[in-house]
Amino acid sequence: MGNFRSLTTGAIMSVFAGTGAVSETYGKYETPRYEVATQLGNVELRRYAPYIIAEVAVSGTRRQALNRGFRELAGYIFGGNVARAGVDMTAPVAQSRRIDMTSPVAQTANDGAWTVTFMMPSDWTIDTLPVPNSAAVRFRQMPARTEAVWQFSGRATDAALAEVETRLRDAIAEAGWQAEGAALYYFYDDPMTLPWNRRNEVSFVIAD
Repeated sequence: MGNFRSLTTGAIMSVFAGTGAVSETYGKYETPRYEVATQLGNVELRRYAPYIIAEVAVSGTRRQALNRGFRELAGYIFGGNVARAGVDMTAPVAQSRRIDMTSPVAQTANDGAWTVTFMMPSDWTIDTLPVPNSAAVRFRQMPARTEAVWQFSGRATDAALAEVETRLRDAIAEAGWQAEGAALYYFYDDPMTLPWNRRNEVSFVIAD
């Protein structure tokens, strides 16, 4: 695919440690805070600080689940809570497969259970966040963690995400890291953003 550069062995071995880049906003939106510890070709190894998420569990195809989850979470932050309070929008919207470890983990883009999340702004705590009207919306504290992330532009189709996920898995294995859990998909822009201006990411949590 034209949007992706090949991640060669040479690129994997070209390491720039401790770049120190820190993210706090994307456009007008607050984002999770992280530091880029290492860059391996197209892959950033990010050290994320803790933050709170609101999450919902949804089922269906990946796109159906993303749309349903987004609507549920957007309803909450735009006043769908007991206090009728607004909560600022953040970026990115995150999506991952929910894997039941007691059953086969094979899932396709056409079925399965998904989790969709929004980061909660840093001026809220779990105790002070407005209580959701919907029992489907739950809060969770994300711990400090390390993620390997591959960023790309264009439309985040199932095919594009699958290709980047495969390349990222290969890069992680080549680097000798250990990925944990399912891939995380991060979407930073609204659907009206032109494809070449969109920021999409595929990520895996890396074992310490």
